Amino acid sequence: MKPLAFQTPAEVAATIPRVVAHLQSGGLLAYPTETVYGLGSRVVQADVAALAAMKGRSASKPFLLLISDRGMAEAHGLAFNASADALARAFWPGPLTLVLPGGSGRLPDMLRGPDGGIAVRWTSHQAIAALVAALGSPLTSTSANIPGQPPGPGADAIARDFAPAVAAGQLLVLDGGVLGNRPPSTVVDCTRPRAQIVREGTLSVHELRRAVGRLAP
Repeated sequence: MKPLAFQTPAEVAATIPRVVAHLQSGGLLAYPTETVYGLGSRVVQADVAALAAMKGRSASKPFLLLISDRGMAEAHGLAFNASADALARAFWPGPLTLVLPGGSGRLPDMLRGPDGGIAVRWTSHQAIAALVAALGSPLTSTSANIPGQPPGPGADAIARDFAPAVAAGQLLVLDGGVLGNRPPSTVVDCTRPRAQIVREGTLSVHELRRAVGRLAP
């Protein structure tokens, strides 16, 4: 199956119901974000395991979650301390991923990192935010690449890399155009009182500190 056009408002509106139905039936998705293309699934243990298997990624290596608003994170039991609250207010929606505590019994434990937290980002990609809102729950996210290779710059490259899953109807690919060589999101661990930088990406530590002062990592 060819990638589905997902750029104009009309394309997005026409495609979202089909994508939601695909995800709700346990299917997997490749999609554009504000940084790189991602691969994702529902936040259901079997679907997350299928995503890890398709990518060839260890099931012990967690995925992050994309949300369409902060309330979606809180509805799934994720907690915001003072640092997380300040950073979210300053940079969400946007390329900032926060590792948050909580979610026990509401989110699969395989999403947790070694610190016990779950990584989450309110995406600023408006079409994906609309998709997540229509789904009504977070969408898992990992870069759309074979491990050890760079992320695919566009839908055709991703469809080629994961051709068996596309042919089997397991993976649906959304064509959001060529994204270019963008850095990934910045990741901040907010599971402890003092925030810690995990990965410096699109947002620099200087930008975080300029915005929220002592509450930044």
